Amino acid sequence: MPRILIVEDEAIIRSALKRLLERHSYIVSEAASAEEARALAPSEFDLVISDLRLPGDPGTALIEAAAPAPVLIMTSYASMRSAVDALKQGAVDYVAKPFDHTELLETVERILHKQSMLQGTPPDITDKGGGRQTMIGDCTAMQQVYTRIRKTAPADVTVLIQGESGTGKELVARAIHQQSKRAKASLICVNCAAIPETLIESELFGHEKGAFTGASAARTGLVEAADGGTLFLDEIGELPLDAQARLLRVLQEGEIRKIGSVETRHVDVRLIAATHRDLRALSKTGEFRLDLYYRLNVMQIELPPLRDREEDVLKIADILLDKACKRHDRQGLRLSRASRQDLRDYPWPGNVRELENALERGVILAEGHLIHPDDLGLAPVTSRPHSSAGSGTAVLANEASAPTGDDDDLSLEDYFQHFVLEHQDQMSETELAQKLGISRKNLWERRQRLGIPRKKTARRPT
Repeated sequence: MPRILIVEDEAIIRSALKRLLERHSYIVSEAASAEEARALAPSEFDLVISDLRLPGDPGTALIEAAAPAPVLIMTSYASMRSAVDALKQGAVDYVAKPFDHTELLETVERILHKQSMLQGTPPDITDKGGGRQTMIGDCTAMQQVYTRIRKTAPADVTVLIQGESGTGKELVARAIHQQSKRAKASLICVNCAAIPETLIESELFGHEKGAFTGASAARTGLVEAADGGTLFLDEIGELPLDAQARLLRVLQEGEIRKIGSVETRHVDVRLIAATHRDLRALSKTGEFRLDLYYRLNVMQIELPPLRDREEDVLKIADILLDKACKRHDRQGLRLSRASRQDLRDYPWPGNVRELENALERGVILAEGHLIHPDDLGLAPVTSRPHSSAGSGTAVLANEASAPTGDDDDLSLEDYFQHFVLEHQDQMSETELAQKLGISRKNLWERRQRLGIPRKKTARRPT
């Protein structure tokens, strides 16, 4: 249960607030001043609720002392100035006395929920070889993935993992299985796109001897093999409609029937599905059963693409580089400064898998102790479809200051092209984007639309 520290000098208010929170299953401690609160180690609480005006130091003095625990400020002086000042100093929110009990409880619940979403711990995973590995990434989107895994794993519900190719969907499935009540049972992984359409039903549900030409013996399907454990169906959007109908029966009734058999068997299987496709859109075109989509979409986990995890790219690269160096016995190799910049700037359409492949190339091709950009082989992407209707029409933050007079005769796109071509030899992609007031992703999209190639890195003399 969440632990909350109340800091309030008026004993009546402090006691009433404590009783209110304890009735809603919170563990509550009290302090009458900021000094008393510091003695209780406020950073170890899930939330600090403090009056603004206290004997001695004000409540805002606890914001730094309580970090990373959020501080909710309350005051009887309900002015906008005091609210803004408290928020500027780092308070998570602000309530005015006298406060409505329902409103206060909703505020507390919202803060604690948001805090829990931002404090996800990367799960440890046992890989196929029996080794241990931890999911990598500290960005907000990945924190939310870790939290969703932690909450979803023990619930024994069907999970739909969505994300682009190469984002690590199978890793998430393994993490869910290994943190679930079925961890000691089997995890059966199936790539639906890798099995021919004529064989997929036999592979999943099994067949009896003589059921079709070539069925010389009875065979147990992968669904039945996962009985008591977890079945992970990757690229489920590629599953044929007939197999979708059989899978729906498994989810609804827990029953399977082998091809060529008249008998049904009961199975206890947890299903985790993954796809990079929009299943709802596929259902509208008749390519995917809508009823199956609803059965699958009990709990959804969305994996962010690598281009949206800017602060994680180099951290992931360092860990993958270390593994590649060990595999190829090239200890001591490091990425050059230019290589690190290229890794940071590249949009990674192939996500983590593409990053891993680039580092593998770098380790194999590098001479000396540094991996240079040409070792990585990250050729600029020459074309890209629009990712969304507005992706290519975002307004630059400093377009108002762009030259537009008759003397210059430059449109906004002319100005963009002129600026990039003039400065890209001296600036990194990050610096260019910052100067233009846009994201690196938007800079990349505009390059593709306007046909502006990225600067070429000079090859090292051999």
